[in-house]
Amino acid sequence: MRYAFLPAAESLPRVFDSVQAANGLQDLAERAGRAEPETAEAVAKLLKDPAGRRLLEAVFGNAPFLGGCILADPAGFLALLTEGPDRRMAAVLEQTRAAAFAEDVGAAGIALRQARRHCALTVALADIAGLWPLEKVTGALSDFAAAAIDAGLGQLLRRLHQRQELALPDPAKPTENCGYLVLGMGKLGAGELNYSSDVDLIVFYDPHRIDCRSKRGTAETMIRLTRDLVQLLEERTAEGYVCRTDLRLRPDPGAMPVAISFGAAMTYYESLGQNWERAAMIKARPVAGDRALGDAFQREIRPFVWRKHLDFWAIRDIHSIKRQIAAHKGGNDIAVEGHNVKLGRGGIREIEFFAQTQQLIFGGRHPELREPQTLVALETLVRFGRIEPETARDLTEAYRYLRRLEHRLQMVGDQQTHLIPGDAEGVERIAAFLGATDSNAFRGELVTHLECVEHHYAELFEEAPSLSGPGNLVFTGGEPEPGTLETLTKLGFTDGTRVFNLVRAWHHGRYRATRTTRAREYLTELMPSLLQALGRSAQPDDALLRLDTFLAGLPAGVQLFSMLHENPKLLNLLAEIMGDAPALAQHLGRRPGLLEAVLEPGFGDALPNAAGLDSELAETLGQARDFQEVLDLVRRWAGDRRFKVGLRILRGDYDVTGAGQAYTAIAEATLRALLPRVQAELARQHGEMPGRGLAVLALGKLGAGEMTATSDLDLVFVYDVAAGSRESSGPKPLDPPIYFGRLSQRLITALTVQTAEGSLYEVDPRLRPSGATGPIAVSLAGYRRYLQEDAWTWEEMALTRARPIAGDPGLATDLRQTIRSALTRPRDRNRTLIDVAEMRQRIAKEHPARGLWDLKYLRGGLYDLDFVAQGLQLLAAQDQPDVLKTSTVDALEALGEAGVIGPQRTAGLIEAERLLSALQQMLRLTAGEAFDEQQAPEGQKRALARFTAKADFDAVREDLMVAVERVCESYAELIEEPARVLIAKRDETEDESRNGDHPD
Repeated sequence: MRYAFLPAAESLPRVFDSVQAANGLQDLAERAGRAEPETAEAVAKLLKDPAGRRLLEAVFGNAPFLGGCILADPAGFLALLTEGPDRRMAAVLEQTRAAAFAEDVGAAGIALRQARRHCALTVALADIAGLWPLEKVTGALSDFAAAAIDAGLGQLLRRLHQRQELALPDPAKPTENCGYLVLGMGKLGAGELNYSSDVDLIVFYDPHRIDCRSKRGTAETMIRLTRDLVQLLEERTAEGYVCRTDLRLRPDPGAMPVAISFGAAMTYYESLGQNWERAAMIKARPVAGDRALGDAFQREIRPFVWRKHLDFWAIRDIHSIKRQIAAHKGGNDIAVEGHNVKLGRGGIREIEFFAQTQQLIFGGRHPELREPQTLVALETLVRFGRIEPETARDLTEAYRYLRRLEHRLQMVGDQQTHLIPGDAEGVERIAAFLGATDSNAFRGELVTHLECVEHHYAELFEEAPSLSGPGNLVFTGGEPEPGTLETLTKLGFTDGTRVFNLVRAWHHGRYRATRTTRAREYLTELMPSLLQALGRSAQPDDALLRLDTFLAGLPAGVQLFSMLHENPKLLNLLAEIMGDAPALAQHLGRRPGLLEAVLEPGFGDALPNAAGLDSELAETLGQARDFQEVLDLVRRWAGDRRFKVGLRILRGDYDVTGAGQAYTAIAEATLRALLPRVQAELARQHGEMPGRGLAVLALGKLGAGEMTATSDLDLVFVYDVAAGSRESSGPKPLDPPIYFGRLSQRLITALTVQTAEGSLYEVDPRLRPSGATGPIAVSLAGYRRYLQEDAWTWEEMALTRARPIAGDPGLATDLRQTIRSALTRPRDRNRTLIDVAEMRQRIAKEHPARGLWDLKYLRGGLYDLDFVAQGLQLLAAQDQPDVLKTSTVDALEALGEAGVIGPQRTAGLIEAERLLSALQQMLRLTAGEAFDEQQAPEGQKRALARFTAKADFDAVREDLMVAVERVCESYAELIEEPARVLIAKRDETEDESRNGDHPD
């Protein structure tokens, strides 16, 4: 047997694994022994031939996948040797095209997989032996992929025709004028496909060219056809697979179907197409389906890709395609192990971008520059004086070397990898397979090429500032680059793929804010700074999701993006809001104009006093045309003011006392404004009620002036009517309890109902007499009686924070006196102390603390502080009424001044209360109810340290533990231990009473 193709030994790579090679030869001999006699004889002769044996050792000893191809079909391997790679490849393509007319889809799949195996072996041996140059290797791989896709499509179209789901113009030529186009992108489109590459495809169809007869309709039929085509190509069977496919380069892949109508595609490219998509279209070509439709698409897309005139922003955006990658110009060593020869520094992608970015800028005026193949493009750029000949020579040599290396990496195991092995043995294997004398020679040659590419690439657009931030930040193409994912992880994001998909969706113009070209160009410039700022926030991934929600609600984006571009501090503030203050982010989403207001003089000033707030809100509500507008306007006003307070907390402009008082002042002004307006609405139906009307009594954090960003309102409603008044004066009169009950309920509804402007406050009215079972509003006389005769100790404790905040001034004065009388009345001190202690025990049992940062329920936390202050106020107020103060700090100071608590303990408790309240204030603004210090990002920890005036988070934690221990000790000595002694005595007395052992 004469061989047309049997490479000389010197042209073959050295054998890396001799054991693996020997095993391969033995397997081949055994396999051939079971084959046809002619094949067995030929293999035996080949094994005895020195050149044949050397070829087989080079294959089996370096590339298990190629060895497997030989073992799977020894006769096919022999045919390659006798025919030579050119004739063999022609036969493979003929076999591939014939699959379109196979008996069925299953038979077509087998034929295509066998053809792919033959192609893989043929191309690999021609490449390894140096018989084919790079262009012929990549061209053959591309030709096979295109033929396989077209044949698979033809088979599926014929099946649809046979099922009468569509009518083909000519079943003998199924893809001709079928109205369905497969566009090859990337290396497939340019005819530069690598050895084990995915094929990037975009599928278009023209419904006017398709005679669809399926009940599903044309669109659904084309989508199903595309999915069937992908399955036919990708499915792995005993015969292997045909090719992996990637459809993510289509317009807006997150929203668009896998097959897109021609008209929808052109609308997208004309209105929303991006510069990176223009770059991708440089390499696009029809590879399967209706070639006439393909020609029409290329004519229509040409003005989008090749613009004769580019404005400053378009050029800047094209530059940004490169600038989003961290380009180095020496100064850092390139590690060979694990290096990505495609996407890494000095890799293939940099050479491609080097050519493509300049093609986009100059190709509109010079059609000769519109070359899809990278090496041809470099030559043309030299001819037109756009790059130096030496630069093109260096890049061409590097490109050829790196592509050969890429192919060797993929031939080993038929994997789509671009990574140099991460260990010395793996590097030695690739060095041997590539034909290097040893691994050191390989390392030196590789690094030389990488550094050369890196140098030229970094010089490209060198005057433009980087858009890569701390590393690669590329949001183009169908999948995230490893470097981009690495950078996102470094920035603090946990799900880099989701970040990539979100940002890419913005660039696809899915939201109104990013629909214009200028908005997206601004966004490109902002992205590195924005992601770095979000990465510094408490929860970077959550922050990005909130930003996504924010952008989705914007009516337009250019003004905001330009403002952020010109004001970096504002960008950082936006990121801080999105990351550290969910409530502020939600409000900003409804009122994006507030961000611009931050720049106005005076925005950072403190809130006006109570009279100023009342005047401000009255002016706002004066614009209301009806009660519904009142509800909307008051929400907008209160939300804006709370937003301002939250920003001042984030900036460190408020301490804990100032923050609590500010939130409280807004709530009070809201109640003062709403009460008369709700009253007027009720009066339309039910008239007025003679007397002093309704007063709103605040308790809890509102009463104490210690509200946080998420505090609800603890309210009690007390009314007073004129003597003898039995009903209201309106057309539908009501008696006082029902009248004021409805007024109170309507006020609660006005505070809590969701409107277009969101919510206002949650209200808790359960501190009223008899709790949830009692009437919602109580008369002054009834309230006074209840407090004197029936109030529980826990209600009296809550009463230490009570103060009237809205309603008739005279009624408010009487309420204050009523409360003071209830708190200063003579009481059983022992019983009170026991009640306080038992109540705290019950809370601890029902609500065990979740850890150190459960500041409310933690032993030594805010509840213990409140119980110390409130319990001691009840015990001391009879003799020392001046200890009655609504805020915890004021109460502790008063108890210290009265001598109830010693000076040192007083100071320690006040310090602890301020720290705990400050932490709660910041956590409610940034983390809501839960905080996990193990999961909390550094940004949130820094915010806690800043607001509590500590050096760092470790200092915060240490001081918190000290404060908690101090509160625990104080609570034990002042409340718990004395109560335990009293309880023991009580229990002993009760036992004696039950046993009859009582004194005469």
